[in-house]
Amino acid sequence: MRICAVIPTFNNDRTLSGVIDDVLRHIPAVIVVNDGSTDRTAEILDGYGNRIILISYPTNRGKGYALRKAFRYALCNGFTHAVAIDSDGQHFAGDIPGFLATVVRRPEALIIGNRNLSQENMPRKNTFANRFSNFWFTVQTTRRLADTQTGFRLYPLEKVGKMHLFTRRYETELEILVRSAWNGIPFVSIPVGVRYAPDRVTHFRPFADFARISMLNTIFCLLAIVYGYPKMLAASLGRYCQK
Repeated sequence: MRICAVIPTFNNDRTLSGVIDDVLRHIPAVIVVNDGSTDRTAEILDGYGNRIILISYPTNRGKGYALRKAFRYALCNGFTHAVAIDSDGQHFAGDIPGFLATVVRRPEALIIGNRNLSQENMPRKNTFANRFSNFWFTVQTTRRLADTQTGFRLYPLEKVGKMHLFTRRYETELEILVRSAWNGIPFVSIPVGVRYAPDRVTHFRPFADFARISMLNTIFCLLAIVYGYPKMLAASLGRYCQK
């Protein structure tokens, strides 16, 4: 296995260098995608030189687009897995060894960081949004996950990186989960820490992005009936017949 880290970033200059430094302690190959930042991000990234792999473009395209660009680069350069981590400082890079230990046992799985959503400083809107997303994910896939909205994940690139994704922003992470479930990719959840500093910069737009996710859920509910459920049933029957 060859594992890289992927850090998509947009206007998080206050936390970016700390995240990169922490990740480099655990994974030497770090792909940073500068998703059209207009703050000091470019200056900060220039300071890393060849210590990181930089993908940059001038116009903000969205987190999903940034992940797609990074996955495509990683696949073309021989990486088999990618640990995705946000640049806003909410995740702890110290949890990366847990992902690395798990992928040794389950290299075919999509490994998902499960945050403690009941901790005291968890914003209410995040808790509600995650429960909302968890419910519809179960409806669409018949699977249960405790945290469908976390951005801290380890992706098996041979399976996930080659998906032709049709979303570009925050909803891409949900699209990957649902389509992975339909395609029989196993999930493994591992506990991870999370911190929400009072001055944390987030670019999630409560109304616009929630509307996009709601629309995607509607589409996936319809697709589940005509595509997802039949495909999962056929796979289940195939496994049964092989026994």
